Amino acid sequence: MKRALVLGAGLVSGPLVRYLLDRGDIEVTVATRRLEQAQAQIAGRERGVAVALDAQDLDGLNGLVASADLCISLLPPAFHPRVAERALAHGRHFLTTSYVTDEMKVFDAAARAAGLTFLNEVGLDPGIDHMSALRIVSGLKERGGTVTSFRSYCGGLPAPEVCDNPWGYKFSWSPRGVVLAGRNAARYREGGREMSLPGEQLFSRHWLVTVPGFGELEAYFNRDAVPYADMYGLDDADCFFRATLRYVGWCFAMSQLVEVGYLSLDALAAPLPVTYAELTRRLVGIADGADLHAELARVLDIDMNSDPLVRMEWLGLLGNDPVAWGDGETPLDALTAKMLEKMNFAEGERDLCLMHHEIEGDLPGSRHELITSTLIAYGEPGGDSAMSRTVGLPAAIAAAMILNGQIDDRGVLVPVTPSIYEPILDELEASGGVIFTERTREI
Repeated sequence: MKRALVLGAGLVSGPLVRYLLDRGDIEVTVATRRLEQAQAQIAGRERGVAVALDAQDLDGLNGLVASADLCISLLPPAFHPRVAERALAHGRHFLTTSYVTDEMKVFDAAARAAGLTFLNEVGLDPGIDHMSALRIVSGLKERGGTVTSFRSYCGGLPAPEVCDNPWGYKFSWSPRGVVLAGRNAARYREGGREMSLPGEQLFSRHWLVTVPGFGELEAYFNRDAVPYADMYGLDDADCFFRATLRYVGWCFAMSQLVEVGYLSLDALAAPLPVTYAELTRRLVGIADGADLHAELARVLDIDMNSDPLVRMEWLGLLGNDPVAWGDGETPLDALTAKMLEKMNFAEGERDLCLMHHEIEGDLPGSRHELITSTLIAYGEPGGDSAMSRTVGLPAAIAAAMILNGQIDDRGVLVPVTPSIYEPILDELEASGGVIFTERTREI
């Protein structure tokens, strides 16, 4: 029997663990800091083992990796290289849903030489985005076409009926990860030219997009898309970008938090502010005794009743709630804590994952087509979230394929070859209910 080690039992791990255990041919060890979380994932199933592990415990981590055939890291991204290093040392395969970083790329040659698969970016975004888009691109090329424009959108949101706070957002995955993503610089191609946008200006460039079957949302650029143009074989496309979807108003409000300094990763000097109002004053340079609301509006050059200030006030950034500082924590950590306190899903509420591709191409006979492909996935009230299903299931399917020898590519990989993405997409549709609606029209 094959053995999988799952490190982390957070918001997206449940569907992954259940899928592997329900197969009947894989033993799954779930290791996380709190034993009860691991036990909840196993839920008494046969072939399931729950272990308490602090990821900082290198000896404990080493022993668990050595006893597995495949290591699945659902830990924060900073831990992935640590796990990969031990997987390499023990000759074990490795899988994560996170982006390939420079720290991960260094394992490529050694993993190839050792005959190991280190598969990354096999969740929703990144993951299903690559696979579903490439299926369309491949089909267009098989018809003799050339892709001229590639636009890909993805977002995890509260379902419309539970979108009941001023931010239009609730957390279905790592809160810190959501906020940290707002610091990422963007790179993309537009009008045949490579363009870039510094992280501090990320929210200044946004636009509206209509998702078929859903409606109008706000979009902003997602990370560095340029390497994917090469990976997808679309170096000649005039337009190529990846973007994030949010309800309208998110970008302007987030841009104001950037201006205030709440996305800073610089620790503050002592004495630390006691309340959020004091922290906001410190970040902006507003003197004690001055009207915080009025002065903040003046500094940001926005109306006192404007939407960003309404959102900040609702979140508590202008109030006297205490800031629970930890060692080395930053304004971003303080913001994340407040968001997590006030922007959670309540029992019985459902989330929503949207993915939408717009791919244009020239075809023989002077035809020009627009192909759209749209996924609208809702969570189950009281059950799995859409985010946990769309992140966990592709990873689980890929894990089973690695363990059963169906993936023989070696080195540090992402799922961009048909032998990997076609079976995953087929299984997602058949057993996971992850179904894209595709539309084609000449333009």
